[in-house]
Amino acid sequence: MRALILLLLSTSLFACQRLGEVGKAPDFTPVETGNEFFAMTSTPMPEQLPGQAGTVDASLWSGTRGSLLGDRRAAQRGDILTVVIEIDEKAEISNSTGRSRTGADSMGIPSMLGIPQRLDRHLPEGASMADAYATNSSSSYQGNGSVARKEKMTLRVAATILDRLPNGVLRIQGSQEVRVNFEVRELIVTGYVRPEDVSRQNEITYDKIAGARISYGGRGQITDVQQPRIGQQVADVLLPF
Repeated sequence: MRALILLLLSTSLFACQRLGEVGKAPDFTPVETGNEFFAMTSTPMPEQLPGQAGTVDASLWSGTRGSLLGDRRAAQRGDILTVVIEIDEKAEISNSTGRSRTGADSMGIPSMLGIPQRLDRHLPEGASMADAYATNSSSSYQGNGSVARKEKMTLRVAATILDRLPNGVLRIQGSQEVRVNFEVRELIVTGYVRPEDVSRQNEITYDKIAGARISYGGRGQITDVQQPRIGQQVADVLLPF
């Protein structure tokens, strides 16, 4: 009874929260609470090149990031680069399995020193040792399976360098939210990249991201309608049939 009361209370609180969202567009996730904002606003470690301590080289040809020929690709914590996601995959798998087996066995003793005839007198009517036993067996199995999958996605998102590992690898994270009417589409990209894989256009493709985690989904009225009700989800977990 106590568990039932707790379940009813939690369901009521969840329903009240949902009722407060009726007629409102989904809120954006605050940017200030994300890892990207923290990486861009935190103070980086000071960097000094040999022979340049306490001086500033304002030459256009110095090779620094601010010069005319400087490398402006993202390489430090807080820098921003563009992740290009172009997925166009197609896979088809088909399997077929078949098995069949048939067996038959029989044995009888028509004559053996007159013993079968003597035993026949004590057997039920119609039984005879001449046909002691006969068996037949057969089995068959047929299985078919197929998988067809096709995925196509083209997206671009700005990602921020969260950290530079001791081996030089960059840990990145990017997020993007687009609200159309009462539906918010969310795109999240995380992973690890090598600085040398970042192009001169400050872009990197998704297939060069190690441990890539790409999430593309949404929240809002359309997504809410597509999800089963909370009661149905609980029943699907608890019911054993």
